[in-house]
Amino acid sequence: MGQKGAETRDRLMDATQELIEAGGYSGAGLNQVVAASGAPRGSLYFHFPHGKDQLVGESLQRAGREISEAVEGLADSSPSAAEFVEAVLQHLGDRLEESGWRKGCPVATVALEMAATSDPLQEICSEVYTRWEATLAARLGSRADADDLSVTILALIEGALLLARSHRSREPLTCVTRQITALLAETARRTGGPSFETKICRSIY
Repeated sequence: MGQKGAETRDRLMDATQELIEAGGYSGAGLNQVVAASGAPRGSLYFHFPHGKDQLVGESLQRAGREISEAVEGLADSSPSAAEFVEAVLQHLGDRLEESGWRKGCPVATVALEMAATSDPLQEICSEVYTRWEATLAARLGSRADADDLSVTILALIEGALLLARSHRSREPLTCVTRQITALLAETARRTGGPSFETKICRSIY
């Protein structure tokens, strides 16, 4: 694929991601994708011969990778658990507010709408969430509760994004930042496991 073809493909996925975050799967009709991307209709079928589900699925996978890379970068640059949690929620809050409260989670809208009816899209949504959980768990060290905590933290973040978008306010993200920080401190104290701070410092040094 030449540079022009790659650029066209990227524009189609960019447009799809914007549309599904704002309006879900049903809000990303092929006519809307073509109009938003400025790409010729024929190029859509050339790059995505299996149609809309392929286009949406690949857009979700790319969006998932982008979020994972951002979170990993924040973990590497945050010397403490509190700073890491604050940085992640700050990043997601900036992304949401700068989009005019349109960009919450790039996966949630499709998961809610299509997970029960489309096996391929359900599997992609599950894979993305599993990757995010693993990214969080890896930053929790060898604690026995790392897997449970990663699911809990992700659920709190997802819920906070939904509430922030609904209220058009960052206050839910601020509340969840405080609660996740308190949760990590309390579970580390109760279980006697390695602290989140220790794990992050090891990853830096």
